Amino acid sequence: MSKKKNSKNLEKLTRQVRACRVCVENPLKAPLPHEPRPVLQVSSTARICICGQAPGTRVHRSGQPFTDPSGDRLRNWMGIGEDVFYDAARVAIVPMGFCFPGLDAKGGDLPPRSECRITWHDRLFAAMPQIELVLTIGQYAQAYHLGARRRKTLTETVACWREYFEAEREAGQPAVLPLPHPSWRNNTWLKKHAWFETELLPVLRAEVARLI
Repeated sequence: MSKKKNSKNLEKLTRQVRACRVCVENPLKAPLPHEPRPVLQVSSTARICICGQAPGTRVHRSGQPFTDPSGDRLRNWMGIGEDVFYDAARVAIVPMGFCFPGLDAKGGDLPPRSECRITWHDRLFAAMPQIELVLTIGQYAQAYHLGARRRKTLTETVACWREYFEAEREAGQPAVLPLPHPSWRNNTWLKKHAWFETELLPVLRAEVARLI
């Protein structure tokens, strides 16, 4: 497919995602408890793709991904500012769930809706063959992008980052770097696993600098 045709295909897909109401009108379980507001950032030129879980309450209100303290930390991990982060021509953002899924009984975010993955993800990534680096944040994104190669726990998966990063490159596929969620709730995890900052982050920042 030519670049021009592929770009038009992606633009069409993006419009369809932004208008999606499948989790309200044809849900696989209980309908989404509020009006859908799909959030994503894609282009036919971005070489980096951030794949997280799903929008939280702040992102649902803003309509822009990672407009919260987690976004500040993620940008710090990547070594970039908001100007680059929100430049769709350079960075794509495709969460596993495009809409805020609602809250559970304890006030935490529910898992991302599976309707998004089933309906859209394969098609979106097929329309972005130029992606060279995929950052998988959390277990749901890692399950989709790593499949059976994902380890039993998130910690084990992130600890094996070199294996995934190198294997995908050797296979001619986009390099995958598994990450924990940049939430401040993970401060204890980050302190306990100092290798994440000393070993993984320098590689992440170097790759981001190369690709932007």
